[in-house]
Amino acid sequence: MTAILAASPLLTLMLVVAVGTLLGLVRFGPITLGPAGALFVGLLVGALDPRLGTGLDLVRTLGLALFVYTVGLASGSVFFHSVRRHLPVMVSAVGVLIVAGLLVTVIGSAAGLTAAVRGGAFAGALTSTPALAAATARAGGTEPAVGYALTYPFGVVLTIVAMSAVLGRSWPAPRDQPSPAAQALVDFTVEVRRAARLADVPGFADHLVRFSYLCRDGITRVVREDEELLPGDRVVIIGGAGPAASAVDYLGRRAARHLAHDRSEVDYRRILISNPAIAGRTVGSLDIPRRFDGIITRVRRGDTELLAHDDLVVELGDRLRVVVPRRRMSDVGHFLGDSERRVSEVDALSLSLGLAAGLLLGLVTVPLPGGGGLTLGAAAGPLVVGMVLGRIERTGRIVWGLPNSANLTIRQLGLLLFLAATGLASGPAFAAQAFTADGLRIVATGVVVVAVTDLLMVVVARLFGTSPVRAAGLLAGLISQPAVLAYGTARVDDERLGAGFTALFAVGMIAKVVLVQLIVGG
Repeated sequence: MTAILAASPLLTLMLVVAVGTLLGLVRFGPITLGPAGALFVGLLVGALDPRLGTGLDLVRTLGLALFVYTVGLASGSVFFHSVRRHLPVMVSAVGVLIVAGLLVTVIGSAAGLTAAVRGGAFAGALTSTPALAAATARAGGTEPAVGYALTYPFGVVLTIVAMSAVLGRSWPAPRDQPSPAAQALVDFTVEVRRAARLADVPGFADHLVRFSYLCRDGITRVVREDEELLPGDRVVIIGGAGPAASAVDYLGRRAARHLAHDRSEVDYRRILISNPAIAGRTVGSLDIPRRFDGIITRVRRGDTELLAHDDLVVELGDRLRVVVPRRRMSDVGHFLGDSERRVSEVDALSLSLGLAAGLLLGLVTVPLPGGGGLTLGAAAGPLVVGMVLGRIERTGRIVWGLPNSANLTIRQLGLLLFLAATGLASGPAFAAQAFTADGLRIVATGVVVVAVTDLLMVVVARLFGTSPVRAAGLLAGLISQPAVLAYGTARVDDERLGAGFTALFAVGMIAKVVLVQLIVGG
């Protein structure tokens, strides 16, 4: 059987992915391994025969590049909008990594570990493949791979445990307000008791509430954004429960009969964005009020429902809640696309160009003082490019973003391929040292390093007033571990998680590549 698997690397890889997926569904106390199950199954299978982990470098690199690129596309816009908020955290995170580097040097030296093994333990505990590559190049041999293979699983598991604990806690976060995506939207009809412009209604200017139907003198139509409401009007309000209640208190009182229940004159419907000419544009630029006498009230992206506002950028695969006169509904559908077939097709041109640009950036070498150089590699290069392209959304007729469903599918596939291939390649080294005295010292060093690093990062996140969700994302980004992020996204649906991950992923990756070379060189 081993000979058959060794002769067919792709067969081996797919079996590891399948069994690893099943293992990832098994609950161990409060956590499940999720996609990380492929890593541990890969370690066990790879330990059976060194041949099983050979010839997978291309698959591992491709999987990693696909994962980080799609993460960057999805989180780039959020990251750049909040970069000022994250800058102090980024600087502090580098300080945390410096402490981790000093810790592995001191403990590793006391345990009698060589500099090369210490470098590998540092890379493994903080789960950085580029750092392992840098340590191997600096050491001139494969010795760092031993420390990496033994500490990598503990880096993953302990950080997942830490993330589980953080997501299960709550603490005051004055500088990190709840994400609008995390708030359920409500809608109801208000009887207006006082004259007021929409712009004066609490929450309207801050994009916390939105209006759709307006009934005046028995005639129902779509409200205009420059509307002045009059006593006796009835209007439909949409928003989070808190902001909507404040707006009702300001305008009058909640009506017993909901205007949206009468769809004879004004109708509403979710319409799928499948027209590439629409993707990457803002809600305001679509000019639905002028074109169709209507308004967009909500944007559903995956499982997340967002309150629409003029500056919100729509993506392929989004479903827009459009309120328009009944006779114009088909015209709006044609304008936006509304085709399941078209939205399920991935734009191979934009995907391949974006990945190529990311991999090209990863090849650029920046000289370091004292010799050697720094490269972003296949992890940080595509991530950085993905974040930039996710921010700009489109260039001419090329739409960089992917439909949400396609993004998640490609991301999951890339992650599983990367983790399975990494486990298979690291299995022999893991088995050779796992139960020796040297192996136990390496593991103990890695456990201390990752535990202290996780703890310090959570403390830093709390000091800067971030929420538990963003703190969990920062933790995953600092450790540079896709499996940890995947665990977090399975627990919560909140854009702050991805924003925290992207805030520290590239910064942490670069810092670890630099620090590991100092550790090995010392």
